[in-house]
Amino acid sequence: MCDYSLHAVATRPAEVGETIVTTTFRGTSTRGFASEADMSVAVCLLPGTELAFADNVRYDNRWIWTRTINSRVGKFGKVDPHIPDRHHDAIEFPDGKYVLVTQLVEGQRATVLQLPVTQPLGEREHKPQVADSRSTSPRLPIG
Repeated sequence: MCDYSLHAVATRPAEVGETIVTTTFRGTSTRGFASEADMSVAVCLLPGTELAFADNVRYDNRWIWTRTINSRVGKFGKVDPHIPDRHHDAIEFPDGKYVLVTQLVEGQRATVLQLPVTQPLGEREHKPQVADSRSTSPRLPIG
């Protein structure tokens, strides 16, 4: 839910409709999302969470340049989850490009538009049963 480097930071799940802000968390070198109301708590997003940014999204590599994505909407996801000890949290944009959350310029505001649909634990996927056309049930006369 939150990147591996934020395990030492207090966290909570995102809520639909709330405004979140990109920030660097105290005691870490990692950027992430926090609530406007409490910038010390990381707001964690599930893969598939849709965001609407207040402005076109800006990102950097922290030392040399800042770039802008010509988009204000994106979907949270994970990249390269099979590679350990690396940042995986990313925002994917409609053109298929993605930016790591830790590269997002601080102070950008986004609204949580939609959370992904999840199934409660223990609930199985219901598969409709297709009736066999060679049914062995007796046919009743229509009358």
